[in-house]
Amino acid sequence: MQKQRLEGKVALITGAASGIGEETVRLFAENGAYIIVADVQDDLGHQVIASIGSDRITYRHCDVRDENQVEETVNFTLEKHGRIDILFSNAGILGSLSGILDLDLKDFDNTIAINVRGVAATIKHAARAMVAKKIRGSIICTTSVAATLGGTGPHNYTTSKHALLGLVRSTCSELGGYGIRVNSVSPYGVATPLSCKPFNLGPDEVEASTLEYGNLKGVVLKARHIAEAALYLASDESGYVSGHNLVVDGGFTVVNGSFSASYNLFTNS
Repeated sequence: MQKQRLEGKVALITGAASGIGEETVRLFAENGAYIIVADVQDDLGHQVIASIGSDRITYRHCDVRDENQVEETVNFTLEKHGRIDILFSNAGILGSLSGILDLDLKDFDNTIAINVRGVAATIKHAARAMVAKKIRGSIICTTSVAATLGGTGPHNYTTSKHALLGLVRSTCSELGGYGIRVNSVSPYGVATPLSCKPFNLGPDEVEASTLEYGNLKGVVLKARHIAEAALYLASDESGYVSGHNLVVDGGFTVVNGSFSASYNLFTNS
């Protein structure tokens, strides 16, 4: 029998009704976790739970822009399970695709409200619960390759992910004093609703782009790869890992692709 890496642990996952969040719910469930699926997509959230068919999973409507809803979701988790061991703060949006010359600041503010302020609220209230219960928990945030590299996403999104990485590193410093680990996962392009809808692309087209422009050839990046990274950071296997940005990009952010053609010509000569 496969080892249950999260057996008995309670996980709160935001943005859990689709994409990376949904896949993480499925993987965490396979590994024995009790899970609160938090999202604003109510129908999808209930569909995810029904498709898994586990009484360990519960849906809760939560708009992370509203701190009261975040606090209520944390309290709901505590009332139902008595504790929170894992927070996967995954809710996020891409924001508008406009250039800086035509930047819609209302849309910019909304992107920051979800991708940064919303994550700060989830960390705040989940960490309070962990500290009160003296739980040495794991907090994981979804960042992006856009957190460390410009030109890989819209300005709204890139700005928010840079800020989020700073939040992860800063809160790691404080929460380490309570034995709470704070880390992030930074994906390259994954075919999820977040990446498909704004560009009017299908999953196959996004995956084809990843294969073309990615560094690691022959491998298609899937939401499951990101979920597996989150599982590692949530489990006891990463017991001394904190403040780390686990980049799941096949080397994309550390390779200068403009040199690849000349490098291949040199090495094959």
